[in-house]
Amino acid sequence: MLGISKKIESASQVDDQLVLPFDRRQKSRLRVELASGTEAALLLERGTVLRGGDLLQAEDGRVVQVVAADEPVLLVTAETAQQLMRAAYHLGNRHVPLEVGNSWLRLEQDHVLQEMLVGLGVQVEGQMAPFEPEAGAYGGGHRHHHDDAPSIRQPAHLRTHG
Repeated sequence: MLGISKKIESASQVDDQLVLPFDRRQKSRLRVELASGTEAALLLERGTVLRGGDLLQAEDGRVVQVVAADEPVLLVTAETAQQLMRAAYHLGNRHVPLEVGNSWLRLEQDHVLQEMLVGLGVQVEGQMAPFEPEAGAYGGGHRHHHDDAPSIRQPAHLRTHG
């Protein structure tokens, strides 16, 4: 089985592709099948989230491009910017991974959230499309101040209290 453990910034050529939905692109340890049919083991740094277009280098030197797979999502549009911002606010309050486009939002299909959105007066359409949610304000996942353990906080002289 081919081992893949390195993310690279660029390559002169792509040798294969790895097509995965978002939930599988969040896993750092994963058994996968490349587009060519080759079985591979992803052994990436913990916390790595793969995005469509990312490049990986296998142990044998071949370059593999990540492709965001089409998956069931909800496309949210609205008649006004205020309605769309209100929908984004309510989804954010629920910590829903959300892709933000120009005049639209996209989230994973969920009938409860769909009902809430319709109740807010926005248009919701189920579709099959790649899902690339926002990475979060600090480049990683979502964090709250109370998530910090004392051992990983900033030094006291750099901290602000509030």
